[in-house]
Amino acid sequence: MVENRDKMKTEFKFSYPSSEKVYLSGKLYPELKVGMRKVHLTPTVTIEKGERCEENNAPVYIYDTSGAYSDPNIDINLEYGLPKLRQPWVIKRKERETQMYFAKQGIITEEMEYVAIRENMNCEELCIDTRITPAFVCKEIAEGRAVIPANKKHPESEPMIIGTNFLVKINANIGNSSTSSGIEQEIEKAVWSCKWGCDTLMDLSTGKDIHETRERILRNCPVPVGTVPMYQAFEKVNGKIEALNWEIFRDTLIEQCEQGVDYFTIHCGIRLKNIHLADNRLTGIVSRGGSIISKWCKEHQKESFLYEHFDDICDICARYDVAISLGDGLRPGCTHDANDAAQFAELDTMGELVERAWDKNVQVFIEGPGHVPMHKIKENMERQIDKCHGAPFYTLGPLVTDIAPAYDHITSAIGASLIGWYGTAMLCYVTPKEHLALPKKEDVRIGVITYKIAAHAADLAKGHPSASIRDNALSKARYDFRWKDQFNLALDPERALEYYKASNSVDANYCTMCGPHFCAARISHSLKNCEE
Repeated sequence: MVENRDKMKTEFKFSYPSSEKVYLSGKLYPELKVGMRKVHLTPTVTIEKGERCEENNAPVYIYDTSGAYSDPNIDINLEYGLPKLRQPWVIKRKERETQMYFAKQGIITEEMEYVAIRENMNCEELCIDTRITPAFVCKEIAEGRAVIPANKKHPESEPMIIGTNFLVKINANIGNSSTSSGIEQEIEKAVWSCKWGCDTLMDLSTGKDIHETRERILRNCPVPVGTVPMYQAFEKVNGKIEALNWEIFRDTLIEQCEQGVDYFTIHCGIRLKNIHLADNRLTGIVSRGGSIISKWCKEHQKESFLYEHFDDICDICARYDVAISLGDGLRPGCTHDANDAAQFAELDTMGELVERAWDKNVQVFIEGPGHVPMHKIKENMERQIDKCHGAPFYTLGPLVTDIAPAYDHITSAIGASLIGWYGTAMLCYVTPKEHLALPKKEDVRIGVITYKIAAHAADLAKGHPSASIRDNALSKARYDFRWKDQFNLALDPERALEYYKASNSVDANYCTMCGPHFCAARISHSLKNCEE
């Protein structure tokens, strides 16, 4: 047992090249320690009049999702879990004192200042104006335009914010199935997802040991964790849809709240009267939770117990400060079905539910499609803002074409970039295995990095205050032929270095593809030495 424990301690200890873990303090709450990654850069070297000159380059601060795993001073043991960062904050709070509860009173919590510091990185030090202050965070949460998923029972998580006016976040889906994967594999995928940059994690396990898998993930996850409670409720009735009821679902909800789940995807927007709208679709209902609850409604010929008991669901979530992600159970499963009557009827119902959640101080955001061709993406965003009163939008992709199995991380990232630019607050990643198989560790890596690209592209387009800092630093490193800095500033430093070393034995002051004579950057540098 000791050998295994030691193995787990070292296996998930991360480091990033030329980086150190640093902590920024708060002003309202000086005891805050907001973890960031500080990337140290090499000097720019030039030759002027035959002499070597060096110009120092300032370090770059990077939003860090790796938690304690990248802190060399903290020992990690997967059997015992991560340090309980938020325990001193939440222990003094009462039931139903949610982030929205405090925000409506103008009270800035530790979580609110924490996320403001994370979002800004070091904007203040760089004299970059930023709107993202703790007071702004508080206002956005009070008005429902942003959420901080942070269950009081998950003190290991580091606060993050989901909202249109903040960095676009990404979610990674993991979870076992009845046919593959186990607890250790899912923990590994979870932890590595945090290293590669996921902002939240959804455990979508449907196989054996659902409770234990979720427990192990929660205790070792520094980012918020979401679930679809219907999956476990469905397992409790052995897959018999007709046997489902409110009591079973309620007990499952409480069980997961007690464990520490930070947000739930619940398909409360499906109404009996709207299910028939999907009858003529090319691909019917593709959501697992949506199909289960739709069949339940049809068999019982009554409204879903999720819709009927939505106020009860909110009451449970309010006790723990769990956010609700209103699931799009009637989302389109192909581009042909995009923006149809079924999809939009459910969205309209979600708008009603948003206001009911806010009345109970429950944070809520809206799930979206799915499969949508590019020319129909903007309509989704505009309709969601209108019907759902500005609540944050959370989308899977969307995939802009259906003909690229094994490459759907790309087809979806195209749509994700667009809808992120239009205002979507969080993107659910897609891996190359989408539609084909359960993703493994490398598939998760590709999915996370692909979606970090999409999210960052949207941040640049939206003009987020801190978005261009890293781009500009890497661009300058590229122009200066500072190869090491290029790799270290990249979203995937190890992979960038791997590709470079495959074709280069030494670092040179010319581009790899151009060679020494055709390199435009090298020629551009030489222009400075030309006489007028």
